[in-house]
Amino acid sequence: MLKGVDISLAEGQIGALLGPSGSGKSTLMNIVGGIDRADAGTVHVAGTDVTALNDAQLSEYRRNQVAFVFQFYNLLPQLTVAENIEVVAQLAANPLEIPALLDAVGLADRARSFPSQLSGGEQQRVAIARAIVKKPALLLCDEPTGALDFETARSVLGLLQHLNAEYGTTILMVTHNTAIGAMANVVYRLRDGRVVETVRHEQTVDADRIEW
Repeated sequence: MLKGVDISLAEGQIGALLGPSGSGKSTLMNIVGGIDRADAGTVHVAGTDVTALNDAQLSEYRRNQVAFVFQFYNLLPQLTVAENIEVVAQLAANPLEIPALLDAVGLADRARSFPSQLSGGEQQRVAIARAIVKKPALLLCDEPTGALDFETARSVLGLLQHLNAEYGTTILMVTHNTAIGAMANVVYRLRDGRVVETVRHEQTVDADRIEW
C-alpha cells in the first residue's frame, strides 16, 4: 500500500524508483501506467489526469501515452523482430520508422530473426524498441535488467540512455539495484509504501561506467 507518495519527473528526464521487494515500486508504476487505480490522490502524465479517466479512456491512455518494458520480454515467438515491433506500430497514430529504430537499438541485421534466435539482451532490445515505436510520452520499465547478466544489463541500460537522448523519451524505471540510480536524473527511494528519500542529480553517470 502506498502512503502519501509525491513524486515529479520533468519531460525528457530519467527517473528511478529504488527499494526492496514489497516497498511499493511496482504498485506506483502500475498506477502511473493506468494498470491499477489509486484510492486517493491524483496522477498527471503529459497533461492528462490519469485518475479522472474511465475504463475506455484508460485504455486509450495506455495505448497512446505510455509504454511498458518488463523484466521478461513477452515477445510473440511466431513473429520476427520487425513484426513484433510492427504489431505496436500499427496501433500508433504517428509511429517511428522501424528500420531507423532497429538501427538505434543495434538490431538492424536482426529484423528477420525470430525471438528464439536471439540472446536475452537482444530480446530485451526488441522489447524496448516495441515500446518506443509509438513515441510514448512516458516509458515505464519494471526491472528491465533483472533477468540479464552484468554486461548485458549494462548494455541495455546504455540503450535506454541513448533512446532518452535520441528521442527525448521520459523514462521511469523500477529497480532494486541501487547502482542504477546513478544514471537517473531523479532517484526516489521507497520503503513500506513511502518515499523516504529523493535525490536529484545535476550530472548523471553513463551506463557503461556503472558497477555493481
